[in-house]
Amino acid sequence: MSAVEVVTRLTGLEVVRTRSSGSLVEAEVADGWVVVKHAPGAAVAEASGLRWLASADAVPVVGVRGYDSDWLVLDRVAVSARTVAAARSFGAGLARLHSAGAPAFGSPPPGGPVSAWIGSAPMANVTGAEWPQWYAEQRVLPYVRLAVDGGVLDLAEARVFERACSRFSAVAGPAEPPARLHGDLWNGNVLWTPGGACLIDPAAHGGHRETDLAMLRLFGCPHLEEVLAAYDAAAPLGDGWRSRVGLHQLFPLLVHVVLFGRSYASQALAAARELL
Repeated sequence: MSAVEVVTRLTGLEVVRTRSSGSLVEAEVADGWVVVKHAPGAAVAEASGLRWLASADAVPVVGVRGYDSDWLVLDRVAVSARTVAAARSFGAGLARLHSAGAPAFGSPPPGGPVSAWIGSAPMANVTGAEWPQWYAEQRVLPYVRLAVDGGVLDLAEARVFERACSRFSAVAGPAEPPARLHGDLWNGNVLWTPGGACLIDPAAHGGHRETDLAMLRLFGCPHLEEVLAAYDAAAPLGDGWRSRVGLHQLFPLLVHVVLFGRSYASQALAAARELL
């Protein structure tokens, strides 16, 4: 199906022209440009996640014009310089987003599927009452098993992660209510615009707010310390949160082990061993 057909079918808008933008196609409509994204099987999860994040009215989120099971039509986001002021605004807004909450750890966005995605890796939105146990069972061990099955980790390495999981309750810090997470908050999913940071490509679910912050640190973020300071001023973080960064980075690191292989295995194992 062409981009013109997708936009017309999902939005009812007439397309003036199209152009390529990397792996995506952009289409001009009456009120500006939209992006056409092919996401077979994952479009519903992404669209529901974007709308759930936007409903918190905390951080700008890319607008969803239309979607079906395989396609998304999104507003095109114009990028600009990444400033200290924008970073501070983003930090405060991210605190408000997390504070909007979720029904439970692992809860999907309203209308979103239980069987969702983080990037091209599967992610199950199965709920749990206690964060340490839920994090181990739904965000760490599933990716260890996938990595072992794929021949990326061996059984001895898998046991390191299993032993680390047994330590989660002891090192998780103060209990936190479920936060409304972006879920895949690396720098590439934060677009800096004239109006501040704008979120794209979520793997949204209910989780621990420190997980989003740890992912920002793992893959780098402009003016990160300004982001974190503004966040902490708006919603003070639990005592010792900096010592738990490695714990919360286990999830994205293991996802990267599954998707990209051994290049991330040593970093994931080092984070696990720090907990032992």
